[in-house]
Amino acid sequence: MKKTYLAALVVALLFVLWMLSGQIGTDGERAPAPSLAESRDSMLRQREDSPMAVRVRNLDAELQRALIAVRGRTEVNRRVAVRAETGGLVAALPVEKGDVVRAGDILCRIDAGSRPARLEESREAVTVAELEFEGVQKLEQRGLVSATGVATARARLATARADLRQRELDLSYTAIRAPFDGIVETRPVEIGDFLQAGQVCAEVLDPDPLLLAGQVSERDVARLQIGDPGTGRLLTGERVSGVITYVAQAAHPSTRTFRVEVAVPNPNASLRDGITTEIQLPAEEHLAHHVPSSVLALDDLGELGVRIVDADDRVQFVRIRVIRDTADGLWVTGLPETVRLITVGQELVVPGEQVRAVPEAERPLPIDMSETPTRLDATAATRSGGDDGAGQP
Repeated sequence: MKKTYLAALVVALLFVLWMLSGQIGTDGERAPAPSLAESRDSMLRQREDSPMAVRVRNLDAELQRALIAVRGRTEVNRRVAVRAETGGLVAALPVEKGDVVRAGDILCRIDAGSRPARLEESREAVTVAELEFEGVQKLEQRGLVSATGVATARARLATARADLRQRELDLSYTAIRAPFDGIVETRPVEIGDFLQAGQVCAEVLDPDPLLLAGQVSERDVARLQIGDPGTGRLLTGERVSGVITYVAQAAHPSTRTFRVEVAVPNPNASLRDGITTEIQLPAEEHLAHHVPSSVLALDDLGELGVRIVDADDRVQFVRIRVIRDTADGLWVTGLPETVRLITVGQELVVPGEQVRAVPEAERPLPIDMSETPTRLDATAATRSGGDDGAGQP
């Protein structure tokens, strides 16, 4: 019985030693996995003999103006809450909300009450004071009235005239008028309401010109000048253009941005206040290239750029800066004045790789792009090749 246990123990030890010998042998024979740089170099060497074909577009730089994009909103040129200057009952409301008014049109009329009677009383008082003053002047010429009497009569006349003027104004204040041409936005009173001096009769807006108002950063504010053109695309779909009429001298205390306003003609009041707007403000001019957005890529540091083909038919990655966005591409700076831009196959090549550049005007590429391995596939193939020598015992 003991011999059976001993034999089983020997077999188990031999099996364990056999397994350990396989692991040790594997660790000693397995080649280290190549790095990404080594895999890329290996792939480049494999492609030197048969360069990959890529489609290129020949581009020449053009003079283009950079655009500063600002998110903002529309604002009316003026907004005034027209207030009563005297108190009384509202007797008439000649306008409604939304009505177009001209400067001087009556917005609210307050009941005159006893004001006309007091005005007539003041006129009579002025007449009496004038007659008294004339009589005193005649008596002064005859030496019958002292200088003090003349001064007193003159003061009474001035007081009567001032009282008359005050009552004329008080009566005129019963007609509350529009201060400028515009649109009645609100009218918070109704006939029969009692208006006190200082209360709002109506709010009037001046929509022409309409303002596109936004905030620009500290970096961009120095690039703007009053009188420069500006455009806007409203959320409602309209596209408008105007000129910069205001650039703030002081930054907003919280955001450290500067207010800018673009005045846009709005004679028919078709553009409304408070609509979200994308404002584009032209800045300085640059030599730039127009590239499709599909060719943009990022380098190892996360910088934006494109891949081009140099004079030696090798791929180069060039960092760019976008200065303008259009419906069919981007205007960018940072490229040589004349450049061959890779437009097809840029994802399959790496900087430094030898390629065969095929202009867009020629026939289709002589390769099947769907069958061409990517860099990741090539790297994986290289790494798997390094594992071929490591086998299980």
